[in-house]
Amino acid sequence: MPKSFIFWNNKGGTGKTSLAFQAICEFANLNSKKRILVIDVCPQANLSELLLGGLEGDGGGNLLKVQGKTPRATVGGYFQMRLPSPYTVGTIATSDFLSVPYEYNSAIPRNITLFAGDPLLELQANSMSTLANNQIPGTNTWVMVISWLRDFVAATGNRFDYIFLDANPSFSIYTQIAMAVAEKVIFPVMADDSSRRAIQNAFSLIYGLKLPSEIYAQHMFATRMESAGLTLPKAHLIVKNRITQYMGAASGYRAVLSSIDDDIEGIIRDNPRYLNFSALKDGVLEIRDFQTTGVVAFARGTPFFALKPGKRSVGGRRITIEAKQITDRRDEISNLAKRLV
Repeated sequence: MPKSFIFWNNKGGTGKTSLAFQAICEFANLNSKKRILVIDVCPQANLSELLLGGLEGDGGGNLLKVQGKTPRATVGGYFQMRLPSPYTVGTIATSDFLSVPYEYNSAIPRNITLFAGDPLLELQANSMSTLANNQIPGTNTWVMVISWLRDFVAATGNRFDYIFLDANPSFSIYTQIAMAVAEKVIFPVMADDSSRRAIQNAFSLIYGLKLPSEIYAQHMFATRMESAGLTLPKAHLIVKNRITQYMGAASGYRAVLSSIDDDIEGIIRDNPRYLNFSALKDGVLEIRDFQTTGVVAFARGTPFFALKPGKRSVGGRRITIEAKQITDRRDEISNLAKRLV
């Protein structure tokens, strides 16, 4: 199996997708010989739109073209194929569902292949959950459904070296399917109490830590994965995202971030088997706010390494970005990309 990472947090607004876009593109650029598959398991498909051109490059229109292929070249299109026979794998023509972002957006590294996101996921979720909870003697229906993306990856054979997944903040069935194929989790957080609670909730949802009652344990994702002999993904990095450049040691924001550190140290001490690191410094990373550079990069679907200084058009306005801004942002993203090992 390829090495696999998922960007996820059960809180929205942490900059997860924008962070994933820049980190994945930087990783691909630094590792040009590696074959990379990006799986967008999000109904909003924002990562897909960025890879396919962003606002200025008609990423939305290009995504519609991908969704309009026959078969529908998206995660939703693949799930639609699986729905009639959910408990058998059959033959999967994986190439039918994949796109090459470079063909739509020349700023994207050529070694990235996209399995695009799709709003169909929300429509499919209820059916998938029902199928996963059916009672059929001799068949673990939950495992069969939760393994749909694992089946897809297995069907690609040795085509890819790395897989990166982006999932929305819910922990619905399609997010669990994405989590089941990942080895490592990147958790973006921000400097607020809701991010701290989200990390606590995330570890409860994935690993069953600090449940309010034992009655939930048998139904937890971790319990069902381990009962089926499937390996849980490990927390790989906690990324403190959008940290202001002017945050001082006495800042209230800093106090919240320190509280997050305390929570992580508690997990290191009490539940190290769920982590890919044994010291806080190895598992926590700070990323400053991308500011104007990020606005331009995402509007144009452009990784920082491909962004040039000067005036750029965004939404009919001319915005100036300086070389140092680009360099600073790329240095931080490169640091993150180099830790995706």
